Amino acid sequence: MDVKKLRQFATLAVRRGVNVKPGQDVIVHAELDQPEFITMVVEEAYAAGARSVRVKWTHQPISRVNALEMKEEVMAEIPEWQHAEMAHNVKTLPAQIHIRSVDPDGMKGTDQTKLTNVAKITTPQILKYREQMDNKFQWTIIGVPSIKWAEKVFPKLKGEQAVEAMWEAIMKATRVTNDPLKEWDRHNATLQQRSKQLDALNLDYLHFQSANGTDFKIWMIPEARWLGGGEKLIDGHFYNPNMPTEEVFITPKAGKAEGIVVASKPLSYQGELIEDFTVTFAGGKVVKVEAKKNQKLLEQMVKMDEGASRIGELALVPFDSPIQQSGLLFYNTLFDENAACHIALGRAYVNSIKGYATMTPQQLTDIGCNRSMIHVDFMIGSRDLKITGYNRKGAAIAIFEKGNWAPSLK
Repeated sequence: MDVKKLRQFATLAVRRGVNVKPGQDVIVHAELDQPEFITMVVEEAYAAGARSVRVKWTHQPISRVNALEMKEEVMAEIPEWQHAEMAHNVKTLPAQIHIRSVDPDGMKGTDQTKLTNVAKITTPQILKYREQMDNKFQWTIIGVPSIKWAEKVFPKLKGEQAVEAMWEAIMKATRVTNDPLKEWDRHNATLQQRSKQLDALNLDYLHFQSANGTDFKIWMIPEARWLGGGEKLIDGHFYNPNMPTEEVFITPKAGKAEGIVVASKPLSYQGELIEDFTVTFAGGKVVKVEAKKNQKLLEQMVKMDEGASRIGELALVPFDSPIQQSGLLFYNTLFDENAACHIALGRAYVNSIKGYATMTPQQLTDIGCNRSMIHVDFMIGSRDLKITGYNRKGAAIAIFEKGNWAPSLK
């Protein structure tokens, strides 16, 4: 990959992704892939005025060995130094850049029940700190190639050829052009305008229909607003949490969803793929799941806690999105969710609620924001997807036709 483009990508992650504040600490979370690029990210963070930059390295093969060999009760321990580190982050609010490159099948063969049990113990402890930081610090997620991931996406290529093809696909999806900073400014403006357009419709609920069997209704929270592109912290600082992003999204009303959704793409969860699955809702909760591959893992996911069976996010992505048109299946939610409409089971994004910063967690729960230890997106968009919206006066409004925005919304 051209060094100039890599540098542009690193600058983009720092300047538009987390949009580092002068004097702010930065944490980079990365696998042991593409160290030269990660070094560029560190350099660009300092150039943007970072006070310090720490890289927290992980390596999926080691995680797999630990999952196989370590006792469950030991895996579930969070030592005091980690609690101290998380408490320090609450106090200092570092910007955090997450660089994803793991093998979608990289945890195959591990005991998923064991991993689920560990997550049930550790995740609530971690969320205790994360919830104190929500909407007060910037974070962004980007992808870089690993050999295993690249060969999964490009099965006819091997080694460095697959990695180079993967770099090209990531650069295109993430809009790394001749001037990616300006391109992202334009892209953010487009998604924000779409969000305002949907807000003006004053929607009560949406009805999703597709020939694959999706027939699903989901209701809105009156206080919720549509968001897209970059977001603002409570202090007004602007950043882009997902790169790429093609969606506009909203926090729907927990406990008000009915019908069946058919997944249109595989879901990578805990290092394994869940494929060819459907989810049935009644009374706002998952009442049935079916999967041709990893049914048990899907069942465990929706039973992680009470909120895991309810919806925390609804996102609209047209079928003609650039990632869909690439024809690639990335086997990674960061990319695949931006190729199709999707919903997320679990935790809601409360910044979708007007006035959220002055509301207590209980008040947010009371109006319909879901709480959970998980937030797992899966894709339900298709070429023939029809979405009909109904406003609070009962009038029907075409939102999607044949997988894309209805003519009245273009």
